[in-house]
Amino acid sequence: MATKSKITWCPGCPNSQILVSFRQVVTELVQNGLLKIENMAAFAGIGCHGKISDYINVNSFTSLHGRMIPAMTGAKCANPSLTVVGFSGDGDSYDEGLEHLIHAAKRNSDINLFVHDNRVFALTTGQFNALSPKGFKSKSTPFGSIEEPFNSLFLMLSAGATFVARTYAGDMAGTKKIMQAAITHKGFSYVDIIQPCITFFDTRDYFKDKVYWIGEDFPTNDLKVAMEKISENAEDLPAQAGKVPLGIFYKVDKPTFEEELYK
Repeated sequence: MATKSKITWCPGCPNSQILVSFRQVVTELVQNGLLKIENMAAFAGIGCHGKISDYINVNSFTSLHGRMIPAMTGAKCANPSLTVVGFSGDGDSYDEGLEHLIHAAKRNSDINLFVHDNRVFALTTGQFNALSPKGFKSKSTPFGSIEEPFNSLFLMLSAGATFVARTYAGDMAGTKKIMQAAITHKGFSYVDIIQPCITFFDTRDYFKDKVYWIGEDFPTNDLKVAMEKISENAEDLPAQAGKVPLGIFYKVDKPTFEEELYK
């Protein structure tokens, strides 16, 4: 699964942990006969996360900023036998690409989105984005952001995603488990991966003490129950109270966009 490309993320960046988890998932799926490597297509957006396409030895595509999901859905529509995965940043998904994200969830496109969520525009050296906490000081908000962040998991549940989960990059075994479940789910799979930016917004100490895995009652096909669990800590951001739940919150089987299309 590795390539000859030199990894150029900051030393210690949790993106590397996401990379290792994904490599392990794909290797195991191939070994167990659940995936043909030639049938996998990996997409990446613009941001620090986007370098991952250089480090995984599969068919890959790097999109314009915020425009990865249209490319993913186009590939899946053109060749439904593909297993389509995408790696996106929180800025890439929730700022430039928000409209595409919502419609992919609404359609239930059979694609898998892994969001590297560090709550900052890291590649451009630390500007605030849609998930940065209120009061966050950055080059673009030197006196602190006056905006409230939104909850991305609420958004995906409301939009119609049929698989909604969150994991933490520092827990590689947990991330691997969630990724594998997402890839084997038929329908739109959304995974928020908490990935602290150790250079511009280092939240490792905060999340180390706050994250916990939800119990055996999940995943659920009850939207209300999933919403209640996520709302334990609706902002799930530093400077907010409460614990941060991890796991698969919601999973339901529905016809996919591609199945409906090919009828």
